Amino acid sequence: MAHGRPQMDLPEPSIKPANGWHCSHLFYHIDRAELSRLSQEQREQGVREMAAALDSTAEDAPTQMQSFIISGHKADFGLILFDPDPLKIDGVHQKLLQSSLGPTIRPTYSFVSLTEISEYVPSPEQYAQRLKAGGEDPDSPAYAAKVAAYEKRLPIMNEQRLTPTLPEWPSMCFYPMNKSRNVGANWFTTPFSARNSMMAEHAQSGMAFAGRATQVITVSLGMDDWEWGVTLWARCPDYLKDIVYKMRFDEASAKYAEFGPFYVGYLSSAEDIAIHCGLSR
Repeated sequence: MAHGRPQMDLPEPSIKPANGWHCSHLFYHIDRAELSRLSQEQREQGVREMAAALDSTAEDAPTQMQSFIISGHKADFGLILFDPDPLKIDGVHQKLLQSSLGPTIRPTYSFVSLTEISEYVPSPEQYAQRLKAGGEDPDSPAYAAKVAAYEKRLPIMNEQRLTPTLPEWPSMCFYPMNKSRNVGANWFTTPFSARNSMMAEHAQSGMAFAGRATQVITVSLGMDDWEWGVTLWARCPDYLKDIVYKMRFDEASAKYAEFGPFYVGYLSSAEDIAIHCGLSR
């Protein structure tokens, strides 16, 4: 008989998550002084290498990858990358820095995180309770149909949370955030029932923008300076403004949320980025 601590069934050591994907948001500036020192041949070679590094169909590309022209002075272009292997994601970053354009590319900001299913995503039973709390008759056919429909789509929604397919919508906004620990507004000492109720309200605000805006929330606890990252995509920039404005009035945001820098960009190919940023003459 074995003595000592009981044996536990542990996963094999791995850099890949047990569930979901790694995610990185990477932002870059172009150093124009260094760019001016490159020959035409070096520029052309660098643009080809950049296009190869950002080719989402390449055999060694991350599972999901998008590139953006970034508005404002915080960055010139940015990337969003998802994959089970964090080194495959970082490989794109290394290819850019090792390219002929490498001396001109200055990393300005990065955010490292993981996909997750939030603890506030309701189970079918919790969803049914929310319907009753909202005045739905539990004996009505409408109530039964809503619960059945939710139970059917929940696995699909959870799969999208863990392994998201990124929309091809043109406008994107990213920002990191924390939940506050302030006296009188400490999220982490607030009872779960109250937090769950506030997040339900928050979710309802977001659902009002279905078809106009969508989001992926990733967790960075233990991985970066902020706790979560929020990435929004929209059919037009107006919806980015509208959804963030509406959700700021929810108690979960108005009382408990702290926000980092905002990055706004527009979905673009490597070739479009090169032209826009003056990499191609």
